[in-house]
Amino acid sequence: MMIRTLAAVLLAFSFVSAAEEAPPPTVRLFDTGTISPAPLAPEALAKREGWTQVAEGKTDRAFKGDAVAMNNCLALVVRRNGQETEMYSLAADGARPLATVGVLTDASRGPELRVKTLKNAYGVVALEAVHLLQLELGMGQPFVKTTAIAATHALRIKAPCRFAVMPDFFADDIVVDATSIAADRAELPFENFLLHFLGSGDAILAAISPDRDDDSRIELAGQGSERRIIASTIPYGKSKTLWLAAIADKAVWHTRDVAKEDADKVLKLDWTAPFQAQWRVDWRLDDGLNDSWEMLIQLPDGKFDKPDWFGQSDRVGTPDWMQANRKRWTTVLGSFQYPCWLDKEGQGFLQPLKAKLRFVGPALVYPINRVQATPLDRFTLVDAVRECLGVGPCEYVLDVEGQKKVARGAATCATRSKLTGIYQAKQQKEKRPEVEKALADVLAFVQLVRGRIEAYAKFGREQVVWLEEQKKSKPELAECLTQLQSVCRRIDAAVENRKKAIRPQEDALALVSEFRKDLVGSDAPDALDRCKKITGAIVGIGGAQDELVGECRVAVKVLRQRAGLAMAADPRMDDIARELRRRTQAILRAPAGYEAPRH
Repeated sequence: MMIRTLAAVLLAFSFVSAAEEAPPPTVRLFDTGTISPAPLAPEALAKREGWTQVAEGKTDRAFKGDAVAMNNCLALVVRRNGQETEMYSLAADGARPLATVGVLTDASRGPELRVKTLKNAYGVVALEAVHLLQLELGMGQPFVKTTAIAATHALRIKAPCRFAVMPDFFADDIVVDATSIAADRAELPFENFLLHFLGSGDAILAAISPDRDDDSRIELAGQGSERRIIASTIPYGKSKTLWLAAIADKAVWHTRDVAKEDADKVLKLDWTAPFQAQWRVDWRLDDGLNDSWEMLIQLPDGKFDKPDWFGQSDRVGTPDWMQANRKRWTTVLGSFQYPCWLDKEGQGFLQPLKAKLRFVGPALVYPINRVQATPLDRFTLVDAVRECLGVGPCEYVLDVEGQKKVARGAATCATRSKLTGIYQAKQQKEKRPEVEKALADVLAFVQLVRGRIEAYAKFGREQVVWLEEQKKSKPELAECLTQLQSVCRRIDAAVENRKKAIRPQEDALALVSEFRKDLVGSDAPDALDRCKKITGAIVGIGGAQDELVGECRVAVKVLRQRAGLAMAADPRMDDIARELRRRTQAILRAPAGYEAPRH
């Protein structure tokens, strides 16, 4: 993943601040002079009538009114007659409310909140809502660091939204749609991040933590299409820190409802990407699950590119899939037209698949990572994680090493083409070392994929046994646990279905040994025919394996998502769901390229 250094961010914001009417990136501290009985109106942040700026370095201010910390991106208002802090995003066209933040604490509270200044420097302001919470805002930073004090154990965020997302960097996001949840409360597995999709597309508020020890909770209210998540509660873990990051920009997220009748239709979105980035699309499937894809980016020559997590072009699969027709091939899905993309002008398009996957319901679009062309003054989710947690902890939390695809040897189809070309040209003697290497490479490839299949099969069987044990200790959850077992059994069912085609692993070794013994260096009249026959058999094994390993991965991804949703539906599934998600991440690490880990 590309590193967006703090220096680059500050430089970008310094350019922004040079624009007319743009606020400076430095952090300023104000005393409003009067105590507001309600959250400040956005225009009050621009006018600042009656406000006094607290001199830099002064930390002993006895605030007469409310305390306001402000840079060019955010404003924090700590109101003295309330127990909460308001957070606003700042832009050239004015301020927008993002959230109201409070705490859950065991400490006693007085009727009035006392504010203490911890830092008041050119580059940072830190305030303490005494006995409750510390808030820190840095220069040019679109995020706030919160630190729990003493008995404070959770942050309560009032940020009304229809969608909340738990982003998943190994599989598919969990998208919580308030309109589809009848309960007034739901527990969610908090795994470092929770995204609140605010307004009509102009802001995403990301709660980010280095910890994932406990569960988050959401509260819901309203009816029908107006039903909303009105608040989320996120626990403080061992680090006692949580960041709130604002990904704010015009049209920074978008949603479009997709109907069954839209399958294979090109849908021009009423949305253009506000900047170049790796944009994720979370599709709703007809079974209620979610399927996450990254949008293609059209290049000036009409072809398409698909950046991977590390800022490079993802060219796994058939080498011509990035042509203007968006043809793509993966295991499981086969050949299809890639279903989401940006054209040369950044206009967004969807084309729901017509087979295998049925997209029905809202499709949600948001910027998950940078690409080389992303402007320095724009922010994505991965940027937020990197800057809040720091590069090292971010790499750990995102498990960057685990996401890297493993490549070993050469694919069976490529090996067949190579060897057939050599034998057709009757060059097998002079290119003997090349032939030997091709055989070693194809065997390594087959063994790599077979190893992944065997690991998946073992994983599935182990989870069936483990879930059966959970039934004994928690019989009241038997129905849900049985459903999860059925997902695990899909792996063995897929293996059994392709058992004949993939053949025992010894068969691949025998085919390579036969080729080495009879054909390496041979100029017999039937050498080409025998080459084609043996390599064809190897391709049959390899192709079946490629399909199977993809099917295994899909089953584990479904299990991972089902576990998270099971917990949202029934808090009693907490420990089991959390452990299943930990186990699924472990098996999904270091995939072979033909598993199509990112479609």
